[in-house]
Amino acid sequence: MVTFRADLLSDTLTRPTDGMRAAMAAAEVGDDVFGEDPTVRDLEEHVAGLLGHEAGLFTPTGSLANQLGLRLHVAPGQELLADSGAHVVRAELGAAATFSGITSRTWTADRGRLDPADPLRLAAIGVGPYQVETTLIVVENTHNFGGGTIQPLDSIRELRARASALGVALHLDGARLWNAHVATGVPLEDYGREFDTVSVCLSKGLGAPIGSVLVGSAERLAEARVWRKRYGAGMRQVGILAAAGRYALDHHIERLADDHARARRFADSVAELGLGLIDPGSVETNIAMVDVTAAGRTPGEVSAALAERSVRAYPVDSSRLRFVWHLDVDDAATDHAIEAVREVLA
Repeated sequence: MVTFRADLLSDTLTRPTDGMRAAMAAAEVGDDVFGEDPTVRDLEEHVAGLLGHEAGLFTPTGSLANQLGLRLHVAPGQELLADSGAHVVRAELGAAATFSGITSRTWTADRGRLDPADPLRLAAIGVGPYQVETTLIVVENTHNFGGGTIQPLDSIRELRARASALGVALHLDGARLWNAHVATGVPLEDYGREFDTVSVCLSKGLGAPIGSVLVGSAERLAEARVWRKRYGAGMRQVGILAAAGRYALDHHIERLADDHARARRFADSVAELGLGLIDPGSVETNIAMVDVTAAGRTPGEVSAALAERSVRAYPVDSSRLRFVWHLDVDDAATDHAIEAVREVLA
């Protein structure tokens, strides 16, 4: 396997720390399908409490947590609304349609930033047998393909009030909600209680090897548990993995500020090239998007040139490269990435 001095492909690349491995080795376990794994139950209850909800459900992936959340709110033939760059419509391989018969419509959002008027303008309510009925709006915070964009709490609250009046539910794809919390100081519960269901990821910036948690009401999560088993994701002595997630929550949340600072330092340095490659003000958390076409290059060309200099980044689309900071990228790796990008794009 090729190793890179600065591997900024994704924050999913994190490896368990020594302390996390010790917690996994010492985990008390049971059969989770029967609800008898104490470490899993502790994790689920802890995350639900952090987000202001009654119950939680541990899942192996964030995509599954999202898909279970969508399933709870949208019947086959009904629709969800999400912005066009949202993970649930762009990066989950059509799972909502494939598994649940859900249709989707999207709006365009600059850098993924939520404007409540956009989904509400699309919502179809009480349309009888003539149109697809809207039953769910999905918000992503932070927004991955938007570049780590943080959703304003005021916008979320406005959407909540107006959607509730229409009888439309809200699901939060909070895979990187921890980053929004650390960057803004907004309590996790203040974000979580504005949504009917919330998914959060443990295996990105927090560094666990696997796992997400879906939270909501006890009634909804009991249904989600059935669907998790139905989808083939019932797990047995999985407390070994849940222990990693709990360790991450106890030790790795506040350090996300280091990732944010390094991403911003990278953006400031790249902006000094003066080519319009990046607006440092757009870097709110741990993700930096560089528009390499401003230098007359394609993302594929720049990605290959960076790989030769032991830096890895992700070509997001036809113009941008994504660089993502995480706990395995320190100051020295950040300095190396800055120099490599300056060499390639100067």
